[in-house]
Amino acid sequence: MPNKPTDFIASLAKGLQVIECFGADTPRLTISEVAQRTGFDRASARRCLLTLHQQGYTDYDGKFFTATPRILRLGMGALAALPLPQLVQPWLDQLSEQIGESTSVSILDETEIVYLARAAQRKVMSIGLMPGSRLPAHCTSMGRVLLAALPVEEARALLERSDLSPRTPYSLTAPDDILAELEHVRKDGFAVIDQEVEIGLRSLAVPLRNVRGQVVAALNTGVAATQTTAGAMQEQFAEPLLRTQAGLMRVLA
Repeated sequence: MPNKPTDFIASLAKGLQVIECFGADTPRLTISEVAQRTGFDRASARRCLLTLHQQGYTDYDGKFFTATPRILRLGMGALAALPLPQLVQPWLDQLSEQIGESTSVSILDETEIVYLARAAQRKVMSIGLMPGSRLPAHCTSMGRVLLAALPVEEARALLERSDLSPRTPYSLTAPDDILAELEHVRKDGFAVIDQEVEIGLRSLAVPLRNVRGQVVAALNTGVAATQTTAGAMQEQFAEPLLRTQAGLMRVLA
């Protein structure tokens, strides 16, 4: 926290809020839309957007601002500086070779999971996943594991702030139903998602704990629904993931 008002740069804070407006569902925004999303007046939103444009972080066609690849430097630079991706990547590579499926590690960021590392074997989702990719926490196996690690009231508060719009006919959309699933995750030690985030995808995740037993991330694998049932997936992949979980616990500080 700043010690005095002069330690806080309000214009930088505003610029960061504007950057956060851009996402997969909002790749192109007008000045008015940014002002509405941030709560800034139109003049402030315009100055922030034009500054980002001048620095190469957005394109501008006279009406819409669009984030450029340069903006990825901010997130990818931060990811590269984190020790966790470097620690888990060799374990992911080994695990994927052993089971013949893609594996990933992610962390929780508010209502979403952020992919930190990935070892790809085959594509089972319609979207490409890579470090920095984001998905809703409530309907993903890694998200369920990470939410289950939170105190119940904290998990409920996150769900209340989440967009629980169904992604498939199988998606759970009621907070109480999702909280009930989180209780199963706590008891079982893993989460299985059966086509809730995308039709044709089943995934299984386990928590990654540090040497103090705190959940710091989640590890998962995903397979095509045509390959196996949810129950058979648990029997086939839970043990290899749990072995990797145990190995990583010895190296995660």
